[in-house]
Amino acid sequence: MLLGIVCIVGHSSFSEAQTPVYLDETKPMEQRIEDALKRMTLDEKIAVIHAQSKFSSPGVKRLGFPDLWTDDGPHGVRPDVLWDEWVQAGQTNDSCVAFPALTCLAATWNPDMARLYGESLGEEALYRKKSVILGPGVNIFRTPLGGRNFEYMGEDPYLASRMVVPYVQGLQSKGVAACVKHYCLNNDEEYRHQVNVIVSDRALHEIYLPAFRAAVQEGGAWSIMGAYNLYQNQHNCHNATLLNKILKQDWGFDGVVISDWGGCHDTDEAVKNGLDLEFGTWTDGLTMGRTNAYDSYHMAEAYKQAIKAGKYTTKELDEKVRRVLRLFFRTTMQREKPFGFLCSESHYEAALKIAQEGIVLLKNEGSLLPLDLSKIKRILVVGENAIKMMTVGGGSSSLKVQREILPLDGLQQFVNRKLSNCKLDYARGYVGDTIQSFDGVSVGRSLYDTRTPAQLMAEAVEKAREADVVIFFGGLNKAAYQDSEGHDRQQYGLPYGQDALIEALVKVNPRLVYVNISGNCVAMPWLQKVPAVVQGWFIGSEAGEAIASVLCGDVNPSGKLPFTWYASLDQCGAHALNTYPGTWRDGHQIIDEEYKEGLFVGYRWTDRLVLEAKGKTAKQKATPLFPFGHGLSYTTFQYGKVSADKNTMTAKDKITFTIPITNTGDRAGAETVQLYIRDVKSSVERPVKELKAFQKVFLQPGETRQVSLTIDKSALSFYDDRIASWTVEPGDFEGLVGSSSGQIAGRYPFKFQ
Repeated sequence: MLLGIVCIVGHSSFSEAQTPVYLDETKPMEQRIEDALKRMTLDEKIAVIHAQSKFSSPGVKRLGFPDLWTDDGPHGVRPDVLWDEWVQAGQTNDSCVAFPALTCLAATWNPDMARLYGESLGEEALYRKKSVILGPGVNIFRTPLGGRNFEYMGEDPYLASRMVVPYVQGLQSKGVAACVKHYCLNNDEEYRHQVNVIVSDRALHEIYLPAFRAAVQEGGAWSIMGAYNLYQNQHNCHNATLLNKILKQDWGFDGVVISDWGGCHDTDEAVKNGLDLEFGTWTDGLTMGRTNAYDSYHMAEAYKQAIKAGKYTTKELDEKVRRVLRLFFRTTMQREKPFGFLCSESHYEAALKIAQEGIVLLKNEGSLLPLDLSKIKRILVVGENAIKMMTVGGGSSSLKVQREILPLDGLQQFVNRKLSNCKLDYARGYVGDTIQSFDGVSVGRSLYDTRTPAQLMAEAVEKAREADVVIFFGGLNKAAYQDSEGHDRQQYGLPYGQDALIEALVKVNPRLVYVNISGNCVAMPWLQKVPAVVQGWFIGSEAGEAIASVLCGDVNPSGKLPFTWYASLDQCGAHALNTYPGTWRDGHQIIDEEYKEGLFVGYRWTDRLVLEAKGKTAKQKATPLFPFGHGLSYTTFQYGKVSADKNTMTAKDKITFTIPITNTGDRAGAETVQLYIRDVKSSVERPVKELKAFQKVFLQPGETRQVSLTIDKSALSFYDDRIASWTVEPGDFEGLVGSSSGQIAGRYPFKFQ
């Protein structure tokens, strides 16, 4: 059983007496770790705690540990790059399936989809011999201008927590480590290495940490990636409070803290403050060709020489190595791994199903959707996003896919399969970002177009006059300053003159369907004039097929927004209080960004705005375009009366709320029932309500189901920063049940004592 490992290290045989104890798989893992640690030299220990290439770190060949290979990303396995460069290696066997971006996954509100996602991605990673996938991301949406929001799971800590746990479990069930990122408070892309976040302990623990905590304590994450930004004036990749105290001491994390690429800045802090494995530090060796450039990392030669000089003992080093060895045994040294698959039918099916469940029907006046192809003779498709690949670009989540079905192609294929006489026409309408390549991957049709904006609009408007229905594919893309790593958005409105184009189109043809392709919300000044709006996300390889199946009614949409869709930035606390993007310190290259809105992120802020507004006009001004949790269906659902199994709850109890849900339409469909908790009176300021449970139910026409949602005292608790502990106060509470944060169907009062 051990001969395979023996062959890896180049020995022809070992006698039983010579076989190292740590290779004996009958021994407990921790015993094998300690045995290996004792056998390692100082050079070997230093080697395993920093990179040897862009995405790999060395194992210990002498002892039979193979190299550790990491890879982006959260939405698909990134193509291999050259050893020292970001440029793709030009291989022909590293194309992948692109799964929907994590905003779409969160919009499914279905933990089963998260588990499917993790398992499918894990199988692709296994085939590509990757041991660590750098994801998922669970940073909280603080502002819709965040360039990397599309990689995360929305604004609510509870929703993100429930979705990240099965993702991590599914991925790691394949022997591939999740590296949950970016820990934490990583809500800016501009100057991301310089932002020092100032946030209250309550907001930190109640809003920004819960998803990471769930990933660690419930999901069992094997690795965590530190963030670029600072907290308490220390970079988060070596932060004493976040890594040593909260992550490792309070949460009991036994995995590896991996730096974001270039996120390590100081040897002393890295040694003392919890970093275990350093990647991507920028050195002269990588730019000027010096050999052994990786020895210039903060936890490489400098650390070794400091140990030899007596500045450090090997206590901290051994703890880092111990964690890295644990990661080896969980991944590279795990013998009973399942088989990996690349671009399998099951992975495309998973990508399609997740996309279909995550697409959100935001508005549907007059039941314009679903499109009845038997009654439509001509559909005009407008917009660059109908023909632009979205799997390429955007930073580290950029992929090289085996295929990406574009929206225009997906619609045409759907029409052809239905043998419909409906004719599809296309007009570009606007030119935005024509780049179809990233780091050496170049794919997709040419988007080069020399026509002026006026000419493009005129063509689209003229064709729209003759169409029965116009479908506009607009929104954002993966270009810089849109939905992309490295920069935040510079405006809330749509780019490339899309607003004017939409106004012109709807003026000549009121039967307009707007499909927004993005990972963020956008301003919609024309919303009252457009009868149907769909949020289409960045949904990967099966994008066109998924969108067509929803628009044409083969799939009944069931997605719900994982964030609040603001009418304007004034409805977002970070912008209303002018705390984003922070201020430069005098004389220092640091930006201090104070989260003055505290707990009041997303719907927590708009709920308070509406509550405090005086008069109907003020309340309307405070109300977002679409509330958190909003999403329509092609059928209708009726909520019955809320009941509960008790009126009084104690610390040892749980309380279960039950509500009957009936599908009152003529189509099968799914509804996500959401439970929010309101603390009627508290000694500290609390949000109006907070999501604490949800369940997605699938119902046939006329079917009624009793939906039960159970909570314990943790759902009533707040983080009391006066005693640094979670607290629940006796008193009156309410359970609020509804279809979104803005549509509460029933209330149930109860007491905690």
